[in-house]
Amino acid sequence: MRTLAILLLAMLTCACTGLPAGQQVVRPFYLERYLGTWYEIARLDHSFERGLSQVTASYSLRSDGGVRVLNRGQAPDGRWREAEGRAYFVGAPDEGRLKVSSFGPFYGSYNVLATDYKLSLVSSYNLQYLWILSRTPTPSQERVQALVEQARRLGFNTDALIWVKHHD
Repeated sequence: MRTLAILLLAMLTCACTGLPAGQQVVRPFYLERYLGTWYEIARLDHSFERGLSQVTASYSLRSDGGVRVLNRGQAPDGRWREAEGRAYFVGAPDEGRLKVSSFGPFYGSYNVLATDYKLSLVSSYNLQYLWILSRTPTPSQERVQALVEQARRLGFNTDALIWVKHHD
């Protein structure tokens, strides 16, 4: 019974760091160009960011070779919320596929599906998680719409995207 429980836990952990069928990550991926601050432009709804505006994600190198992840957003009551985590490559370091954790030993997928290092399309282990990130809070709408169309073709429900407000 204990072996079965360990096996099930391992399977769940692997599933959360997977890549949905039909998706491919960016290759070659250049981490040093990806580091820095990104503004969340749009996302699919999920509990850990619900209601937040002015959301940013900042990435920097950790001393252990991983990536420090700092997510920050403003709640409706005006308070700022932050979550710090860590990320590590799942496969080769030139593939945009990482596992990220903000909650102890549990990891989730961070799959970079498209990037020119100014705009990025990022997913997780299933079609319920999607983010469009930009180096500026006001990217070109034409370029953002191209990412939305790419996400739609990959099976994401782009009609459900939440457009994140950023104040000047």
